Amino acid sequence: MTLAQPEPQAPVDLAPPPPPESVEDTGLDLGFLADLALKTVAADANCTTDRVADRIKLPPPLAEILLQHLYQEKLVEIRGLVAFRNHRYAMIERGWQRVQRLLETSGYVGPAPVSLGAYTEMIQRQERHRPRVRPEAIQAAMGHLVLAPGTLQTLGLVASSRRSLFITGPAGNGKTSIARALHDAQAGDLEIPYAIEVDGQVIKIFDIHNHQPVDLAPGQAHDQRWVRIRRPLVIVGGELAIETMDLIYSRTVRFYEAPFQMKSNGGTLVIDDFGRQRVDPHDLLNRWIIPLEGHIDYLTLHTGKKIEVPFEQLLVFATNLAPESIVDDAFLRRMGYRLRVERPDRDAYASIFCRHVEALGLRWDRQLLDTLFALYERDGRPMAGCEPRDLVDRCADIARFEHRPLALTPELIEVAWVNYFGSAARGRQ
Repeated sequence: MTLAQPEPQAPVDLAPPPPPESVEDTGLDLGFLADLALKTVAADANCTTDRVADRIKLPPPLAEILLQHLYQEKLVEIRGLVAFRNHRYAMIERGWQRVQRLLETSGYVGPAPVSLGAYTEMIQRQERHRPRVRPEAIQAAMGHLVLAPGTLQTLGLVASSRRSLFITGPAGNGKTSIARALHDAQAGDLEIPYAIEVDGQVIKIFDIHNHQPVDLAPGQAHDQRWVRIRRPLVIVGGELAIETMDLIYSRTVRFYEAPFQMKSNGGTLVIDDFGRQRVDPHDLLNRWIIPLEGHIDYLTLHTGKKIEVPFEQLLVFATNLAPESIVDDAFLRRMGYRLRVERPDRDAYASIFCRHVEALGLRWDRQLLDTLFALYERDGRPMAGCEPRDLVDRCADIARFEHRPLALTPELIEVAWVNYFGSAARGRQ
């Protein structure tokens, strides 16, 4: 089988942004940065120039400029010199009064943000120079899966084109596993900012739960307001709601958390169990139409102002519901590709079972599969792709609990069957 070859792309340009040398280079207002530095001083009982620079991720000379500005405004005092160009600073009464007013507007203290324009340009530039996905990368990423003929080519086209994918099929047959493998086939890292600034408001982008940092080469100078990460994989399921797709404003800390689709920029976003959310699926689909077509999303500040942000990720919808019950033709036309994942036949089931058992280093014979197929026939139960793995893992649980070596036998398989499906489980489910 030959996968479609995308056009050659320009060399990948992942050089991190250079460190800013002046306030103008940051793309931010002096007053905004000075206020951020003042809140940083207030939060540090042992404040020095270097400690402020490390906290707000700006070069020490630039941090010193901000601190000297605060000193001239009589908001902080200098307590001494720690080392060359590294002063010790402390708050004074006027500074505390100013901080109190600032915290009523924004409680953000951390890395200095970048401008919305800088964020948009960086995401779009990295998307333009994304490494192409090669057929061998798809084959390697999908190698642990047992796929129907033609599926590998479809997934290769999805990864190469970055068009959206709509996966349907019965539960437990690998839709989420396929989405994860599709993400794994995409090479390269990504630069994202810790936060962005819009009209004095801060939107936090970096999320340690969804973003895995990557170390830069030693000695490589860069703007530390940006962090290099692995391409993100964000999976949302039943918790998805309309309100979680917009900026999340905390009235306690008074800044924003970026929504999940923004955190997935440059990576993969999987909408799992689509149709089972707490909101009508048609309302969700209407929310996706503009981003799908224009690669631009519109988010709303609590002031009512709307902002444009990039919508640049591989979007995967996965559902075990009948498509006609949750989507219409207008939405399906906007989907790049569609894939139906069916239940395994006996040969595919046997292949999945064999791969998992051999990965565990266990010995087995054909009698085990005969036992399993007889149990499926006895209970009138359709096979699912996840069940060979799950049943073997239940066998391992039993052996571990009984403090004995794991040896797969028909008797152990039957015990695992009862514990997995329930002794009273009968009929199609």
